[in-house]
Amino acid sequence: MRHITYTFSSGRYSILVICLSLSFPVFAEDSAIGLLFEKYGVTGTMVIASQNGNQTFTHNEARSNVRFAAASTFKILNSLIALEEGIVSDPNDIIKWNGKHYDIPEWNRDQTLESAFKVSCVWCYQQFAQGIGADKYREYIKKLNYGQLREPFMLTEFWLDGALQISAVEQVEFLRKVYMRVLPFSSRTYDTLKKIMRVDPVAQNPGYRLWAKSGWATRITPQVGWYVGYIVTPGETPDDVWYFATNLEIRNRGDLALRQHITLQALKLTGVIN
Repeated sequence: MRHITYTFSSGRYSILVICLSLSFPVFAEDSAIGLLFEKYGVTGTMVIASQNGNQTFTHNEARSNVRFAAASTFKILNSLIALEEGIVSDPNDIIKWNGKHYDIPEWNRDQTLESAFKVSCVWCYQQFAQGIGADKYREYIKKLNYGQLREPFMLTEFWLDGALQISAVEQVEFLRKVYMRVLPFSSRTYDTLKKIMRVDPVAQNPGYRLWAKSGWATRITPQVGWYVGYIVTPGETPDDVWYFATNLEIRNRGDLALRQHITLQALKLTGVIN
């Protein structure tokens, strides 16, 4: 087990010192992934880790241990909590639109949990937050060691405004626990998350299955974009499950597509997918 401590400061980010015990080895910088970031001229980090812990590919290891605003990647845990607490019971239940018009057209209609997750509908999850409450969030986030929640925090804003922060390494470890179902959630809750988190197709190959969530922290400077998840290659043995977490500094909207694009290209370069 390896212990790593880093101190980091950039722009308006808080200075953080993070000490993590990793259950998988962190290797030296992966030059092929580094060239991808260089090719697109973006600053960021990526961690790709195998289920069995035998292989980990990392770009910008120092940044991979730095916490950034969780943004919409928190919808993975937020959905688990909302389901477990009975705030929403079925992925197809109708969530009535509040009538307010938003800049994102997909938000301006009734939603289901599945559609809200896929279009990152903020007002839906803010509605869930009102039902969950601050104490429950504190309890879950602390119990599950999900990043760091800064106090005091706004109930309907904390994952958006930087009060809740998480590192790429922590994202991977959280996703590992989600896949292995070792967190305190029911089978039904896990099954529902798996349904709404599924992304298809992967690399034009139906043998690969992908579960993922993007995120975009717009209220901090520089802005940060996330793409996190796991991929199961044909067979689904321990050698066939891989976790990933990517975050980038977002300079403009054009960078948003790079979150997924760079991640999928890295998965190909590392041999995870064809």
